[in-house]
Amino acid sequence: MRAEIIAVGTELLLGQTVNTNATYLSQGLAELGIDVYFQTVVGDNAGRIRQAIELARTRADLIMFTGGLGPTMDDLTKDALAEYLGRSISEHEPSMAKIAAMFTSRGIHMVESNRRQANLIEGSDPLDNEAGLAVGNALTVDGTHYVLLPGPPREMKPMFDGPGKAWLRTVMNEERRLYSRLLKFAGIGESSLEQALIDLIETQTDPSIAPYAKEGEVAIRLSTKALSELEANGRLDAAERQITDRVGQYLYAREDITLEEAVIRLLRASRRTLASAESLTGGLLAQLITRIPGSSGEFTGGVVTYTNLMKHRLLSIPLSQLEGTGAPGAISESTAALMAERVRELAESDFGVSLTGVAGPSESEGKPVGLVYFGLAERGKQTKVFTATLNGNREMIRVRAAKSLLYRLWQALSGKDVN
Repeated sequence: MRAEIIAVGTELLLGQTVNTNATYLSQGLAELGIDVYFQTVVGDNAGRIRQAIELARTRADLIMFTGGLGPTMDDLTKDALAEYLGRSISEHEPSMAKIAAMFTSRGIHMVESNRRQANLIEGSDPLDNEAGLAVGNALTVDGTHYVLLPGPPREMKPMFDGPGKAWLRTVMNEERRLYSRLLKFAGIGESSLEQALIDLIETQTDPSIAPYAKEGEVAIRLSTKALSELEANGRLDAAERQITDRVGQYLYAREDITLEEAVIRLLRASRRTLASAESLTGGLLAQLITRIPGSSGEFTGGVVTYTNLMKHRLLSIPLSQLEGTGAPGAISESTAALMAERVRELAESDFGVSLTGVAGPSESEGKPVGLVYFGLAERGKQTKVFTATLNGNREMIRVRAAKSLLYRLWQALSGKDVN
C-alpha cells in the first residue's frame, strides 16, 4: 500500500507550527508495513486542498489528512474531500452528543459552528477523538482509502494509534510490518563506513541498508518487511553479521542511544566513576554526559579550565608547563596528560579525561585549527594521550572533539584496544 500524507494548515506554511504529525504518521505507517511515498502541506484553501487530493489520488492508495477538522470556517478538509468525491456530509449523532455534553458540563454556551466537528462524509466510519471533539473520518472510494485526523498532535496521536490503525488493518490485504534495527558507530566517519560497506549498500534488496550521520556518530538502519518478528530477525541478523564482520570494532550500540549514554551504561555496570577537565570544549563534554538521566552516579563532575591561570589554580599545573620559552604549552600532549591525572585525583574518580586544543577561528600557540589532544587517566594504569586533527568550523570541532574522547573512553570501558 502506497501512502501520501496531506497536512492542512496555513500556519504550517508560515512556519508558525512545525509539522511533527507527518513524522509521527510516517513512523506509525511504516510499522504497519505501509510505505509513505509523499508528504504534502497545503494551506486552508478549498481549491488548493482539492488540487492536493487530485494529485495524491494519482500516486497513492492511502491518503491521510491531518488538520482542518475543527469548528471554524477555515477548517475545510472534510468539505473539500466530500466535494471531490461527490459525497454528502451529515452529522454524526454520537459525536454531536459528546460535544453538547462537554459544553453543558462546563456551563458554556455552545456556538453553532461547533456542530461542524461532528460532521461525517457519506460512507465514512467515525474515528473517536478521545482527546478532543472533532470526529475523524475513514472511508474507501474506488479503491482509494482516505483517513482524516485532527491537527493538534495531542488529538491526532491517540486517534491514529487507536481507531485509525484498527481501521487500516481492516482494509490491508496482509499485515506485513516493517521491522528495523539501528546500529550505532563511533570512531569512524560516514564516508569511511560507507566505503567499507559499499558493495552491500549498492546491491541491497531485503533488508535495506541506510546509513546516516550526526556529528561524531554514524548509524545504519536495517529494515525489512515480514509477517512475524521471527521472520524479520532472521533477515536482520544475517545482514548485521555481514556488517559487523567488516566494521564491528566501531559498533557501540544496537539501539538508538547516544555515545555518551553508552559510556554511562558501561560505567554503571562496572561501578566506576568519571571526572573531566575541558579547555577548548568549554564544558560541552560535561553537558553531553549530564543530559543522561541518573548520570550523577557515574559522573563526579568536571572543570572548565579555559585559561592557563585556571589550569594552574584548579588543577595545579605549573605555569612553567604552560607558558614561557621552551614550555610545552597548554596545547600539548603533556598538558593533556596532566589535566586528566589532576582532575581524576581531585574528584577521586576511576577515570579522568581531558580535552585541550584549538577550535579556531585562528591558530593558538603556533598550533593549527583543529588540533586536539585527549587525555585518558585510569586508576592504576598509565595515562594515555591521543591526538587528532579535526575538520569543520569552530562548533563542529568542539562537538567532534567531545565525541572523539567519548569514543576513546568507550573503548577503554569495553576492554578494546584504545588507539
